[in-house]
Amino acid sequence: MDSASSVVLQALTQATSQDTAVLKPAEEQLRQWETQPGFYSVLLNIFNNHMLDVNVRWLAVLYFKNGIDRYWRRVAPHALSEEEKTSLRAGLITNFNEPINQIATQIAVLIAKVARLDCPRQWPELIPILLESVKGQDGLQQHRALLTFYHVTKTLASKRLAQDRRLFQDLASGIYSFACSLWSHHTDCFLQQIYAREEAAALSSLERTLLSLKDLTLSCPLFLSSFQGFLNAVFERLKQFLECCEYLSLSLSRISDPSLLPLLKTFNFLQYHPCAFIPLIQRSLEFAVSYIFTPAGEGVTFERFIVQCMNLIKMIVKNDAYKPAKNIEDSKPESLEAQKIKTAFFTHPTLTEIGRRLVSHYFLLTEEELAMWEEDPESFGNSTSPDTLPCTEVLFLDIFHNYSQTLTPVLLEMVQNLQGPTNVEDPLQLLMKDAVYNAVGLAAYELFDNVDFDQWFKNQLLGELQVNHHRYKLIRRRVIWLIGQWISVILSLMQDPDLVFRTEQFLPYLESIFGLLFQLLQQVTECDTKMQVLHVISCVIERVNIQIRPYVGCLVQYLPLLWKQSEEHNMLRCAILTTLVHLVQGLGAESKNLYPFLLPVIQLSTDVSQPPHVYLLEDGLELWFVTLENSPAVTPELLRIFQNMSALLELSSENLRTCFQIVNAYLYLSATEFLQNYAESLCRSFCDLLKDITNEGQVQVLKVVEVALKVSPLLGAHMFQPLLPAVFRGIVDGERYPVVMSTYLGIMGRVLLQNSSFFSSLLTQMASECSQEVDQLLGSVIEMWVDRMDNITQPERRKLSSLALLSLLPSDNSVIQDKFCGIINISVEALHDVMTEDTETGTFKDCMLMSHFEEPKLSDDEEPPTEQDKRKKLLALEDPVHSVSLQQFVYEKLKAQQALMGDQGFGVLMETVDTELVRQLQEFLQGL
Repeated sequence: MDSASSVVLQALTQATSQDTAVLKPAEEQLRQWETQPGFYSVLLNIFNNHMLDVNVRWLAVLYFKNGIDRYWRRVAPHALSEEEKTSLRAGLITNFNEPINQIATQIAVLIAKVARLDCPRQWPELIPILLESVKGQDGLQQHRALLTFYHVTKTLASKRLAQDRRLFQDLASGIYSFACSLWSHHTDCFLQQIYAREEAAALSSLERTLLSLKDLTLSCPLFLSSFQGFLNAVFERLKQFLECCEYLSLSLSRISDPSLLPLLKTFNFLQYHPCAFIPLIQRSLEFAVSYIFTPAGEGVTFERFIVQCMNLIKMIVKNDAYKPAKNIEDSKPESLEAQKIKTAFFTHPTLTEIGRRLVSHYFLLTEEELAMWEEDPESFGNSTSPDTLPCTEVLFLDIFHNYSQTLTPVLLEMVQNLQGPTNVEDPLQLLMKDAVYNAVGLAAYELFDNVDFDQWFKNQLLGELQVNHHRYKLIRRRVIWLIGQWISVILSLMQDPDLVFRTEQFLPYLESIFGLLFQLLQQVTECDTKMQVLHVISCVIERVNIQIRPYVGCLVQYLPLLWKQSEEHNMLRCAILTTLVHLVQGLGAESKNLYPFLLPVIQLSTDVSQPPHVYLLEDGLELWFVTLENSPAVTPELLRIFQNMSALLELSSENLRTCFQIVNAYLYLSATEFLQNYAESLCRSFCDLLKDITNEGQVQVLKVVEVALKVSPLLGAHMFQPLLPAVFRGIVDGERYPVVMSTYLGIMGRVLLQNSSFFSSLLTQMASECSQEVDQLLGSVIEMWVDRMDNITQPERRKLSSLALLSLLPSDNSVIQDKFCGIINISVEALHDVMTEDTETGTFKDCMLMSHFEEPKLSDDEEPPTEQDKRKKLLALEDPVHSVSLQQFVYEKLKAQQALMGDQGFGVLMETVDTELVRQLQEFLQGL
């Protein structure tokens, strides 16, 4: 053992080295020893030897602790032997005299880990030894045993299996009363030592008091009735501590928070056991309210104590278990009892005093806050944001919401007393007005029906905004905030149809507002502030759209500098990306002038090999998409960014939909160039995606293929050829998911109608693979197409299917003639979808036909079409769905089939069609 100890000690010493050449081999050697018998016994001897280097002992404890996780369980690979574990358990509790606090804590944690697995069955002596050590007179031994006792109790209390819970309850029943007496004893010692001004001894007793308190709170769920008695004792101790804190000299003031806060935090018990806490509601409220809302607490200046008292009141006021049901008969007896206690306590005078003191005392800005405002306005503004409401304001909101009928007149009276201008030479009055206005803003929702805000604004607030004195900035800031609060309430009460932004009413102020916002963006230095300003700028650009163009020059020049400065601030860069999205949308085709800055930003944000992509990817993809939407023409640099896409598609993240939108945008922008460069890699990515993707995701992939066939029928079919056999098989096999089947038929309709030679080669290929005759397979396709026509809901696709199947005519192929009835059936259905009747002439016309492109006439509130919208319209002019009259196409195909077969043969063919369908067909074709 001695020889082994020296070898392990040397390795541990080397493992603490800063030299990696020494460190790495030592770590590897230690890793190999982890599974060797006796290794952990050696580690135990090393960290129990107080003469050795602290760092070496610390490392020995860590290796021991990690070994428990890996090798202590019987079923673990290379598990420790029972003999060694017995020896180790005994060694761990031989003495509790570790002098180094950090090592003592780690030893306590590893003992708790062993206890979780072995106590009490294999380690029945652990708890008795700990209790005996805690009772000892040696201060260090007592503390270390108490520390270990806490970690063991905490670990055992966390076990959730029923059997383990029963074991812990048996264990806790034996130690609960002991922990109570221990806590009381150490608390008495602490108080005696404080009054004797024995600071070091007091701090030591305090630490023991807190450890005992933690043990009690861990076992409290098992002894609710006993714990109620303990909490009553806590109230008495709190009073003693407060008296003690007042007595303390300045040098001992650091004891106040550690002693008070853990006691108050024991009342978090009510969050988990509200019904058991009901007997304590009255005393809790009396205690907290007396110390923070009456003269009894004026000497208490411990801020964290005040916060905890406010939290205690808030938890009681807000607790749903203390509120009766809307129908009293449905209420639980406990809820009615709690409500009765609260009602008896929160009388009109009590609520009035709480409301007044919250506003007039706790809402007042402190000297420190005012100094911070002067020295660092940005930090002050960010520290008082709505997301960081102080607990005083949260308590005010909760009490006002629950007792608004009582508190509304109180607050309105405070407002009335402050009407008119405030003397700038009276700082207290300025602070009071700020506090009252703050309260009104916080309670805006409850006060909405009691305050005529329009009149108040005209008669009072507007005038206060016009007071330019430096000290009055306090009120100007609060009035602006107050207006925002009131508008938020108005918006929450309105329905969406009521919300109309009138751009023309905003335009006269646009130049000055945008200029001031840009000026503010340059002046502020904190990231949070810049993000807020950018958010407002984005909102303005989004609202006015193209009207922003004359005013964005300075912003466009500044954003590259801001992007560079924000290299270490990814959240600010996200805000810049959002601003760029709205800027590109506002500039439209003119955004091409931003490409020297814009495209590298997109490149970085969407490159998954760059660490910032974790933060920037979502906004970067949106910017990429809107850039393509508004691009007047493709550029080599814009095309080159698509190299990022393969890795993005491999991620299969929630951003896939945006990725597909980007692919479609490239297809609309420059299909030939794009497909020639990227179709092969894109097709590989799609094939991989389709192996493991939802039906919805499958549809998104197939829609991209459909767009490719639409914009470039020949090249699209050639480039995505590897995907088409699966589409073909899906049709023949009768794909069960309707949306997928509809997309399959849309793709095959494009191929059949616009690239018939490719369809023929694909049909031949599939017939060979399926070991069928070509005509037999074609018949199966047509039959399934006709049968699943109802899966297609979009009129465009329904017309496409009709055009595609009609394109097979004229034909002397017996299979096609055999399916003639189905083709006519689909055609008549499609005619019903697309034909509209001219009421004046009584004739029909195809409503999907587009003859020329017109710039749409827009109202002031409508957004102009993007460049992509224009490209889609121009493409539609060449699309058979929008350029070929279905009525005329049906007529010509039937005439051609008649010419091929002769009148008699064609007549026989038409007899296979239902007479009603023939009648409807004739009605659509009349006049041709």
